[in-house]
Amino acid sequence: MSSVATSSVSTSLLTTHPNIWVDPSRSSLVDEILTVREALPSASGALAVWRPALSTGRIPQNTYMVCHPGDPTIDWSFSQTCIPMEPNVFDEVWSEAQHMLSQKERLYVTHRSVGAHPQYALSVQTVTDSALSTLFTLNMFLDAQYAESQLGDPLTILVLPYDTVQRPGSSKALIAMDFQRRRGLVYGSSYLGSVKKLAFTVMNALLPEHGILPLHCSANEAPDGSTALFLGLSGTGKTTLSSDSQRKMIGDDEHLWSDEGIANMENGCYAKLIGLRKEKEPEIYMAVLEQGQDAIIENAMVYPDGTIDTDDDRFTENSRATYPLTSLQNVKKGGQGAHPSTIIFLTADASGVLPPIAKLNTEQAMLWFLLGYTSKLAGTEAGITKPKATFSRFFGGPFMPRKPQDYLDLFQQKLTQYGSAVYLVNTGWSGGPYGVGERMDIAVTRHLVCAALRGELHSVPYWEYRKFHVAVPLVCPGVDENLLNPKKMWSHPDDYDRVADALALEFKEYFEKNFLGLVSDAIAAMCPGR
Repeated sequence: MSSVATSSVSTSLLTTHPNIWVDPSRSSLVDEILTVREALPSASGALAVWRPALSTGRIPQNTYMVCHPGDPTIDWSFSQTCIPMEPNVFDEVWSEAQHMLSQKERLYVTHRSVGAHPQYALSVQTVTDSALSTLFTLNMFLDAQYAESQLGDPLTILVLPYDTVQRPGSSKALIAMDFQRRRGLVYGSSYLGSVKKLAFTVMNALLPEHGILPLHCSANEAPDGSTALFLGLSGTGKTTLSSDSQRKMIGDDEHLWSDEGIANMENGCYAKLIGLRKEKEPEIYMAVLEQGQDAIIENAMVYPDGTIDTDDDRFTENSRATYPLTSLQNVKKGGQGAHPSTIIFLTADASGVLPPIAKLNTEQAMLWFLLGYTSKLAGTEAGITKPKATFSRFFGGPFMPRKPQDYLDLFQQKLTQYGSAVYLVNTGWSGGPYGVGERMDIAVTRHLVCAALRGELHSVPYWEYRKFHVAVPLVCPGVDENLLNPKKMWSHPDDYDRVADALALEFKEYFEKNFLGLVSDAIAAMCPGR
């Protein structure tokens, strides 16, 4: 995918506008946000903001990628992710956005980057009229600029969170990106996550050309220097499980895996707040609800005294907090680490039939990486009000726009070369499906994950769950053995078998419709239901 060097923002906008703040300080932005009441202070010092219904989550139905003739890299057949937009349509909306920005009283411009590896960092220029969106870029994007990067021209993002698209025939809000010309547009959505996900989608399109595997995952490091990756969709526990006082946090959502090891792509965390408890997630709790002076709280219930109710989901279940990694006590400086010793696939299984933990061999790992099964959780996208079974390839389908073989080949290469142990962890339901069973206790899940990371599951006995082609441990120190077998947690075993058969069939049908013939017979044989 070639880069086309162009002037992303018209010279007149950034040279003639009478009031532009270029790379403003955090303190000046906070003062401005409070002055114009773009957010309000909470009891912990964090800024709190509430959004319209359309801006409480991502809007994949209004997210577009510019389709340039002759570009063979983007998988345009994958309509769930890659909604094409003609270049001339993008240009019209881009020009309209620049005109809208030219009429604003004040503009903010930041120059940041994504990617902690100097050779694979992408410079990002953000232009917006929102001080809060600008502060978000300070939290989430790195402040370093890397002249030696191989990724070429910078990405320019225009952010107009409070305006609506005027172009006839267009939706009132849209997210659009042009990989070749390095342009991104967030127009009409004030959901802060739209800004970061746009930047990382661009990274995920660019990196494979350089032999670098981008991953939608969190990462942390043990005292001995060994690292772990946690792959999963929003709400499956990436941030929670990688925030561990005994391990250094490398990053919580986006990483790259090169020949030198792993590297964080971002500067901060963007954590879900619903059900947050100090005793279960102390690092996040402290960063947001105790010492939150660098945090932004988005779409959570805030009472008049400034306290936050993390159990109140009437507004949305997708309440969020963003804060820089420096808000955590145990962070890996530099954002890089060794090749992962352990990889955890996180799935929030709403059917309640998958085991809480299972070990995967190479073929099984390839299959589960390709399919990325989970349940889409309430609030992570506009309109999602209860968990919904979904397959999101590579545990990040909406952000992986290239043809699947590009990511799959790189994953197989690195998994084979570096010998990472891979586990599947169910952070979803046990004892029954959503509405009947109970959500897995995060304390139990953390115990299972820690056992895997410490190598305690290497030598325990396993049983083969043939329906799903995974190996399930019979024992785990400190965990009820009945919990390890999901069927034993159901009141009616026949009901379990019926639901398990139905889920296995969903796997089979999805795989055969989308990926049959793409992978080897050995990998295909590991698909549940086959």
